[in-house]
Amino acid sequence: METYKRLLLANRAWAQERLDLQSDYFERLAEGQTPQFLWIGCSDSRVPPDEVTGTGPGEVFVHRNIANLVVHTDFNLLSVLQYAVEYLEVRHIIVCGHYGCGGVTAAMGHARLGLLNKWLRHIKDIYKVHRSELDMYDDHERRRDRLVEINVLEQVQNLTKTSIIQGAWARHKRPTIHGWVFGLKDGLLKDLVKVEPGAIVDEIYTYDFDE
Repeated sequence: METYKRLLLANRAWAQERLDLQSDYFERLAEGQTPQFLWIGCSDSRVPPDEVTGTGPGEVFVHRNIANLVVHTDFNLLSVLQYAVEYLEVRHIIVCGHYGCGGVTAAMGHARLGLLNKWLRHIKDIYKVHRSELDMYDDHERRRDRLVEINVLEQVQNLTKTSIIQGAWARHKRPTIHGWVFGLKDGLLKDLVKVEPGAIVDEIYTYDFDE
């Protein structure tokens, strides 16, 4: 059997299983979504948001890219963020990285990877800022995993610098932003930081909003 056909068969089995448990499952699913969470995670196939959090369809709105970056010129990310915050009215945003991240590993190296190098430049810039700490680690794996953590913290801060988040904080006192890291070796999520609505943002990045 061709590999992709296995996915189609698994889908039919999954759909039937849902109906066996709840006959109107898909009717209710089609009514709309009211997720409380926006997940900004890595594209790595080993870190599926619903699997690692035990959530189901309709509970988590998801955006994924290589190394879970929040880039102020990424209109894909910004469109997802605006929709989640202003229309879905999510209460929490989770930036989730993962130890052993291939994107972070590549950013620490010097390989010519074409267009990917342009994307990974954002992580290289983070490394430069935090070089004094990162270079203290002789072990490459430990240095990489600390960069994974620092990258998550930086992306959380990048969210707070957006007018989308600042506007929602000013008008609705939401969302709370979380920075997590997933461990591939133990399956556990590590809670690094929580930023409450109204947190202080460096003045140069702030916007004026009517209360």
